[in-house]
Amino acid sequence: MKYFPPKRDFRSLSVKDLLEAREAYHVFLSSMENVVATAIGRFRIRTKDPNARNPERAAPRGKGTPRTLANSVVKPWSWPCVLVFVRAWSKPDKLGSADELVPPFLYLPDGRIVPTCVVAVEPQEEAASPLANLAFPSDLIGGGYPLLIEVQGEQHVGSIGCLVTDGNVTYALTNRHVTGRPGHKVESIIRGQRQQIGVSDEKQVGKLAFEDVYPGWPGKKMQVNLDVGLIRVDEVSRWTAQVFGIGELRTPVDLNTNTISLDLIGCPVRAFGGASGELIGEIQALFYRYRSIGGVDYVADLLIGCRPGQATLNTRPGDSGTLWCFDPGYSPAEARNNPGEAGAHARRLRPIAVQWGGQKLMSPGGEVGLRFALATCLSTACRLLDVEVVRDWNIGLNEYWGKVGHYKIAAKACDLAPDPRLRQLLAANLDRISFDDTAISSGDLPKMGPHFIALADVPDLVWRNSRKKDATNHFTDMDEEGQGDFRGQTLLSICADPAKVNARLWGEFYDSLSFDVPRRGALPFRIWQIFDEMITFVRQGKVAEYICAAGVLAHYVGDACQPLHISRLHHGASEAETKVHAIYEDTMLNRFAAEMIAGVNTQLGGSAAQGEVSDGHAAAVAAVDLMRRTLGQLPPQDILEAFNAADGRARAAYMWQVLGERTVETMADGCLVLAMLWQNAWSLGHGEAIADGQLGPVDKSTLMELYNDADFLPAMRLKEMADAGIGVAEAAGGVG
Repeated sequence: MKYFPPKRDFRSLSVKDLLEAREAYHVFLSSMENVVATAIGRFRIRTKDPNARNPERAAPRGKGTPRTLANSVVKPWSWPCVLVFVRAWSKPDKLGSADELVPPFLYLPDGRIVPTCVVAVEPQEEAASPLANLAFPSDLIGGGYPLLIEVQGEQHVGSIGCLVTDGNVTYALTNRHVTGRPGHKVESIIRGQRQQIGVSDEKQVGKLAFEDVYPGWPGKKMQVNLDVGLIRVDEVSRWTAQVFGIGELRTPVDLNTNTISLDLIGCPVRAFGGASGELIGEIQALFYRYRSIGGVDYVADLLIGCRPGQATLNTRPGDSGTLWCFDPGYSPAEARNNPGEAGAHARRLRPIAVQWGGQKLMSPGGEVGLRFALATCLSTACRLLDVEVVRDWNIGLNEYWGKVGHYKIAAKACDLAPDPRLRQLLAANLDRISFDDTAISSGDLPKMGPHFIALADVPDLVWRNSRKKDATNHFTDMDEEGQGDFRGQTLLSICADPAKVNARLWGEFYDSLSFDVPRRGALPFRIWQIFDEMITFVRQGKVAEYICAAGVLAHYVGDACQPLHISRLHHGASEAETKVHAIYEDTMLNRFAAEMIAGVNTQLGGSAAQGEVSDGHAAAVAAVDLMRRTLGQLPPQDILEAFNAADGRARAAYMWQVLGERTVETMADGCLVLAMLWQNAWSLGHGEAIADGQLGPVDKSTLMELYNDADFLPAMRLKEMADAGIGVAEAAGGVG
C-alpha cells in the first residue's frame, strides 16, 4: 500500500463541500465561454471506459471520446464531484490556452480537493413539440390533469401537481408561472370541454436567496428558482388526492439541509404530465445552475433526466407543475402483494418534487437529444407556502380512472360472439380493443399520449379532442318531454315505433323545445353509421377497418347502457347534484372495479349473443331498446336518491351498495348487445369469406392511422347525419 502521498479518496465529500468548491470557483467557471452550466453530483463514467465494470481500473482523463449524458452512467463507486457542462469537447493539447481548460480538481484553502466531471452538451434551440392529447377521460380531477389560463391574451398550459391544504382551504399545487397573478380563472379540459376548476391564489413563491432556502449552505450569489403557486379549487367534491397515472400518494420525501445527500443521484422517479403523459426518469444532478447574469447564479433544486438505457425524457411544454415521485420499481403485481407500499389497486409512491421547467441539450454532432426536467423539492415548496399534501380525499381509484366501464363491456363482448372464427379474430385483438380483467381491475393500464389508445376509449381520449362534433354522439336525453306537436311525449315513448328512430324526426323534436338545445344527442345514429360501415368493411375484406370500427362502437354501446348518458338528469336536477355523473360513472366504478368485473362475468356465465339486425336502422333500434331497458332497470332518479343519501368519502361506497347489482345487470346487457352487433355486421358482410390468415392481431400502427384519419367514421352532428342520409332510411328493419 502506498502511504505517501496518501491515495486520493473523495467518497467522504458532502453536498456542502461540493457547493463550497463551486462557489469558490464561480467566477472562473462562469467566465469560460465553453461552459454551459454546472451542478453537483457524482462522477459519470462512460460505458466503454476501462473502469465502467471494474473500479480498480483507471480511465485517463481527457483522452477518451467526449463524455455525454447519453454515453455515461453513475456507478456505485462514482465519486462526488462538480459537474461542468461544456459546449464542445476538446483534448487538453488541442486547446488554445490553459485558461480554456476545466481544471480536473478544485482546491479549497483548507486542503480539501473536489474533482470535476466534464460533460459535453450543446444548447438546442428548436420549436416546442405540439402538446399531446389534453382531453382527459373523467369529470373527476386530480394531479396530472392539464391547466389552461389566459394571461395577457396568451394561453398558458401547465399541469396539476397534487392537492394541498393549509388546514382550511384546499388548493391545487402547480407553478407560479402557470397560475399568473392572483384572481385569474383557471380551466382544464375534461371530456373534451374546457371547464373552470378554480382561481389563482395569492400564495406563490418565485425566486429566493439560496441561503434563505438552505440555511448553512454556501451560496451568497445564488438564487434558487422555486416557481410554485396555488389554485384555490372551486368544488373540492369533484377532486381526488390521487394523481392520474400514479395513483395514491404516500408521505412526501422531506428534503432539507439535514437530509439532502448525494445518495439522491440516480434515484428513480416517475410522473404524469398533462402534456406528455407518463414520464420515467432519474435524478441526475443537484442544484443545477442554468443561468448566470449580473453576477448572480440561478439554480434549480433537481435536474431529472432519463434512466440508463432510455433514449430521452420526453417532457415538453405543458408539463410545468407536474409532480415527480420516488419510484421503487414495484410492478402492479408486486405492489398488490406489498401492502406496506401499495393500496388495493396500485402502488403508492412518495412525492419528491414539482417540475417547473425543462431544458433540451444535444450531444456534440446533434445525434442524441436529451430532455431534462428542472424541479423544486416538494417539501421546500410546502414549507414556504405553509401547506401540506392531501393524501386521503376521494381515493381508492385505479391509476387511470374514467375507463373501467367501457373497457369491461368491450372486453367481455369479445367472448360472446356465436361465430367461432369471429371470436378468434376478436380474441387476437383483445389488447387492441380493450384490456383483460386483471389489467382493468388493477389499474395497470397504459398512459394517454401520442401513442396507441385502446379502441374502446378512442372516442373519449382522442376524438373528443380532435373531433369536436363527436361530443353529441355520446348521449341522448331519452326522457326529455317535448313541446308543441310533441307535448307529453319523450324520445323514448316516440321510438316505441321503430320507424320513428329517424334523425329528421328527432331534429323536429328538438326544434319543438322552447329552450335552446345546442348539443342534440345523436347516440343511436352514431351506432347506425358505424354498423353500416362495418358491414362494408367485411364485404371488402378490410379486417383492420372492421376491428377499428368494432372497437370504437364499443364505446357508444357502453354509453347507451349508462343511465346518466341517456337522461336529462345526466348532471342531476339541482346544483347540489351536478357531480352525480362523475361520482357514479367514475369514482364508484373505479373503486369497485373488481366487484363489477366479477359481477358481469357471473351474470353472463356461458352466454352468447343472440338476435338479428338487418341494417343500420335496425342497429339503432337495438340501441334504443337497450336504452329503454337500462332506464327501466336503473332509473336516473334512483341514482340521484342514492347520491343524496350519503355524503363525502362514503358516498361512492353507499352508491355501490344500493346500485351495484343493477349497474352490473345493465352493463351485462350492453355486452350482449355489442357482441350481437359485431356478429351481425360480420355475417351481413360475409365474414365466412375472410381467409383464416386474416384472423390474427392487427398492427397497432395501422389502427392508429385509421382512428387519426378524420375521414374514417367521420364525426357529424344530428342534422349533418340526416343530410348525409344517415339515420333517415325508410327500411323497416328491426330486431329479430
